[in-house]
Amino acid sequence: MTQPQPLAGIVVLDFGQIYNGPYCGFLLAMAGARVIKIESPQGESLRGRAERSSASYPFAMLNSNKDAITLNLKSERGRELLRGLVAKADVLLENFSPGTMDRHGVGAADLRALNPRLIYAAATGFGRTGLHRDYLAMDITVQAMSGVMAITGDGDGTPLKAGPALCDFLGGIHLYSAIMTALFQRERTGAGAVVDVAMQDAVFPTLASAIGARYFLGRHPARTGNRHFALSLAPYNVYRTRDGYVAIICIREGHWRNLVAAMQRPELLDDPRFADMTARAKNMDAVDAAVEAWTSALDKDAVFRTAQAHDIICAPVQDLDDVLDDPHLHARGMLTRMHHPMLGDAVLPSTPLRFEGVDPPPLRACRDLGADNEAVYGELLGLSPNEVARLRRDEAI
Repeated sequence: MTQPQPLAGIVVLDFGQIYNGPYCGFLLAMAGARVIKIESPQGESLRGRAERSSASYPFAMLNSNKDAITLNLKSERGRELLRGLVAKADVLLENFSPGTMDRHGVGAADLRALNPRLIYAAATGFGRTGLHRDYLAMDITVQAMSGVMAITGDGDGTPLKAGPALCDFLGGIHLYSAIMTALFQRERTGAGAVVDVAMQDAVFPTLASAIGARYFLGRHPARTGNRHFALSLAPYNVYRTRDGYVAIICIREGHWRNLVAAMQRPELLDDPRFADMTARAKNMDAVDAAVEAWTSALDKDAVFRTAQAHDIICAPVQDLDDVLDDPHLHARGMLTRMHHPMLGDAVLPSTPLRFEGVDPPPLRACRDLGADNEAVYGELLGLSPNEVARLRRDEAI
């Protein structure tokens, strides 16, 4: 018998915008919480950009398995509705600019006074405290401020942002973990908490290798493209094949010996330039040339299969179509093919969080703006359809 979802019975009010907050809400929903997405009557920013644009996919992806209601924080009746919902909720999450909810009289202190068991979880660019508290933040500006862009790119070229929106999503993941920690603490104490997660704080640990190189070298490391930050590992690069690229790294002497065997180049073991890791790092160009002489004569799949057979750390560079069709991700249930009302036929992700004996819930398409107003306000606040219609006319929802 399938066990209940881990967060069954938890009610979450999700004021998330764009990527950060909504991803946290998605993870909570896929763990079994009832997540109620609350938007202004105009819809959150990403919904507004989603109609027939590249924003359609992330909006659909991040808001699956949520109820959708509208609520006007600028209306006193809307704020009364929120206070009523908070009395029934376990978690409220938001990623507005710091102080936004306070300015409407529904900040953490106000809402926790109504429901002391509430977990009020705020995600921001730079935190609810500190010198940069009020700086406006988006993923690219947090990448700039956090050091990510300074170490991404090649040589003396322009600093580059990372391809994925890593600050937004790392912020959402840390917000989820902080909420879960607060819920665990509430089991012990009975008291809720205020959670403060900054994207900059969340992304800092990803700089571990780069900062390690800075201390090792005694200076800021130069941008090294696909090579190791401290230029102390070789091979460590992306190599051309007949039909694309592969990534290869050797972190132990055994890996290098295995690679030499795979390349059928036993003479390299006797070459003093490649005698050990230090020697190979000093002769990085020669190492890369030897490796690419092998990879460039083969298709990337042949390189990958040979590398796997020889216990070499290697992977083909997959494009987006490859990833969407990845049989491993589909076999794990991480990716699902479905017909989506907004996207048509599409591949959407499930949750990366898995629990033995518990299957993730099936994906449910994101709801239209305010689609669940009658259901949510009726069930949680006891309002009739006529009362909900009146709220809509009064622009409270």
